[in-house]
Amino acid sequence: MFAFIYLASQSPRRQELLTQLGVRFVPLLAASNENVESLEIPLPHETAYAYVERVTQAKMRAAQLRWKNRMQQGENLPWAPILCADTTVSLGSSWADKSSQNTALTAGEIIGKPQDARDAQGILEMLSAKEHQVLTAVCVLAAPDQAPSCVIQTSHVRFANLDKATIESYIASGEPLGKAGAYGIQGLGGALIESITGSYSGIMGLPLYETAQLLTQAKVSFALNHTNTN
Repeated sequence: MFAFIYLASQSPRRQELLTQLGVRFVPLLAASNENVESLEIPLPHETAYAYVERVTQAKMRAAQLRWKNRMQQGENLPWAPILCADTTVSLGSSWADKSSQNTALTAGEIIGKPQDARDAQGILEMLSAKEHQVLTAVCVLAAPDQAPSCVIQTSHVRFANLDKATIESYIASGEPLGKAGAYGIQGLGGALIESITGSYSGIMGLPLYETAQLLTQAKVSFALNHTNTN
């Protein structure tokens, strides 16, 4: 059993959720010369499902190479499973606003992170009074010579009918920036949501049930499966 994992994500929400599971983790973050954001650019006509799967697997390949390079440079990094994840929001291709400056919006299905407050306003107006999907992919690499095990969890979220004042107040809080779909369910954004079907933790960025299953398969010790570790 492994006593810890490497987490290839700087998301504080994913760190909180792993801590909730009782998983010990060591950050395995990108170096300054790595352009991780380029991995998140949607391909033309790419579906949300294909996008989140491709991006997470690309992040895993980058993280695995990062570990190898640091080992070759003489760092003492004993092997442990690596976890990567990515989350995207989708309303379906029929709603896409082709005039938007958000490159994720022009891809059709995929709602990315807002570029600025104006972009966030446009996204929130589109989500208002509609149901959208939140897809989170999780990959765990159990051994350096194996393929990663991945799952994609999909939740359905219905927004309330948001008036202009509510949207403006929410944008003024600063919370929408840097978040797929321009909201965070764990913060003020939770007050915009009428209902969810699926995984609350998945909407936050790491579905706990699926993550626990992957970690158990990778022989990672945590609170629910704790045994002697090597």
